[in-house]
Amino acid sequence: MQYTVRLIFTNNYSELKTNNYMTQEEAKIREAFTEKDWQEIKSEDTWQIFKIMSEFVEGFEKMSKIGPCVSIFGSARTKPDNEYYVRAEEIAYQLTKCGYGIITGGGPGIMEAGNKGAQRAGGKSAGLNIKLPFEQFSNPYIDYDKIITFDYFFVRKVMFIKYAQGFVVLPGGFGTMDELFEALTLIQTGKIGKFPIVLVGRKYWQGLYDWISKTMIEEKNINPEDLTFFKLVDSAQEVTEHINQFYSKYLLKPNF
Repeated sequence: MQYTVRLIFTNNYSELKTNNYMTQEEAKIREAFTEKDWQEIKSEDTWQIFKIMSEFVEGFEKMSKIGPCVSIFGSARTKPDNEYYVRAEEIAYQLTKCGYGIITGGGPGIMEAGNKGAQRAGGKSAGLNIKLPFEQFSNPYIDYDKIITFDYFFVRKVMFIKYAQGFVVLPGGFGTMDELFEALTLIQTGKIGKFPIVLVGRKYWQGLYDWISKTMIEEKNINPEDLTFFKLVDSAQEVTEHINQFYSKYLLKPNF
């Protein structure tokens, strides 16, 4: 069997991209180094600004009407027979019965479980979906008037944080970590109030907690009191009790 190797000598990035000689990843990296003239910059960036603005406007309009909510974060890859899927559904169910709406990323896995629990309890079920080449698609348990699909992660994260009075974080990957540390950073820097953050699954989160409580504190990159920003639990009951207890200190109820 013979193979023919074709060498391409060109400085024309567009030609390479058009003829599929590069993967999508390579194309994105090369594009970052491609010089653009002022007209290209002006037209592309200006259009992007309007797209970003439209996503903020739609998000603010829909989410501002929902009322007190808890955002539930977790992996899109978690299957319905997984213990954390079952736990996420029960957490959402109990929180909804206490008067909170539920906000998730709108996709499968833990997000689906959260919306499913909220819908089962007859409460508000919001889904902030995002366009991705894999994994992400809207689950069927979101209220039809409370689903929003974003192109930009940072706009989506604003909606997660801005309209939530608490955050429940179940096992997940990079995206879940991103959402967790976004909330922690905003609380640490005083950009938002010290809303309750609950990490569900001690077995899953204990290693991260140990590293934060030892390495980060030993290096003086955080203060010891920063550990009070979040709580590790295992059960749905612990989640509900912690969030309700937090608001009882301020004489507030979920329907404030």
